[in-house]
Amino acid sequence: MSPRTTDRGSRVRRPRGTRLLTGALAVALLGALAACGSSDDSGTASSDTGTKSSGAFPAKVATKFGTVTVDSRPKRVVALGWGDAETALALGVQPVGQSDWLAFGGDGVGPWAEGKYDKSPQKIGTLEPEYEKIAALKPDLILDTKSSGDETRYNTLSKIAPTIGVPKGGDQYKISWKKQTSMVAQALGLADDGEKLISDTEQKFKDAAAEHPEFKGKTITVGSRTASAWGAYVRGTGRIDFVERLGFENNPKIEAKAGDAFSVPVSEENLQLLDADLTVMAPIGITAKKISSDPLYKAVPSVKKGHSVVFDDSNLSSAFATDSILSVDYALKNVVPLFADAMK
Repeated sequence: MSPRTTDRGSRVRRPRGTRLLTGALAVALLGALAACGSSDDSGTASSDTGTKSSGAFPAKVATKFGTVTVDSRPKRVVALGWGDAETALALGVQPVGQSDWLAFGGDGVGPWAEGKYDKSPQKIGTLEPEYEKIAALKPDLILDTKSSGDETRYNTLSKIAPTIGVPKGGDQYKISWKKQTSMVAQALGLADDGEKLISDTEQKFKDAAAEHPEFKGKTITVGSRTASAWGAYVRGTGRIDFVERLGFENNPKIEAKAGDAFSVPVSEENLQLLDADLTVMAPIGITAKKISSDPLYKAVPSVKKGHSVVFDDSNLSSAFATDSILSVDYALKNVVPLFADAMK
């Protein structure tokens, strides 16, 4: 589908071709704890994991909380981190429980991972995991590689089953699809399969960058707007990793304001901070038109020049945000043409 122009400065685009243990939990834990160990520094994992295996057990995975050891193939995996379930599915492992971060419904995954479940998983809460529900699933491995990195969350999950938490420096969802794939693959004893997936995807990025040399060295702002605030993403997050692999450089003015969070707030009075060679925005809980028709946004120099993309396709925006091994492939196919068109 060709882009449709909603105003002179900003084109709204669609892809072409189309979030303390209770007594009850303690009781629920009794069965699960019998199958669990601890990690080397924070508890070692013992499991018995599902699907195919390369025989790479015991498997050791380095995390912020210490090295976790998975003794044997897990058979009942619960995937809580954003994109963890999709990563396991890409490796042929079907979690028995998972969090649906973007409220996809159904199996809790985006269209890029549809049809990969034989049986729908149990849905688990996102920001506040439902610990009793997790324990009742009797998991032998919990994946939480892309989450807040909160230690209480990790410690609580580790009492249920061996847990692969965030990597060092991965707090507040700062983990790329590549690191996530590597950690999940290691935990599942499928390191070789994970490396193959990573290699194939990296080649797709290289091919896209080679086809669009006009991206190289150009600055980009990747941001979002909610009903009440504007923001822009910083290096170390999936969205910025994605565009940097294409040759772009994240907006230096945004980077200068970067802190521990995955994004920085941008006030309406200072919306000019969004200016770059290319400005890309995603609506969150609002319509794309709320961004593209905003007078202050339209006054941003890059937007006035037409070098702006506002995602109005929820699947595309979700793929770009999820940044999993499966969603980046979907995003590559659909986002690159939009970027190229906006750079003209």
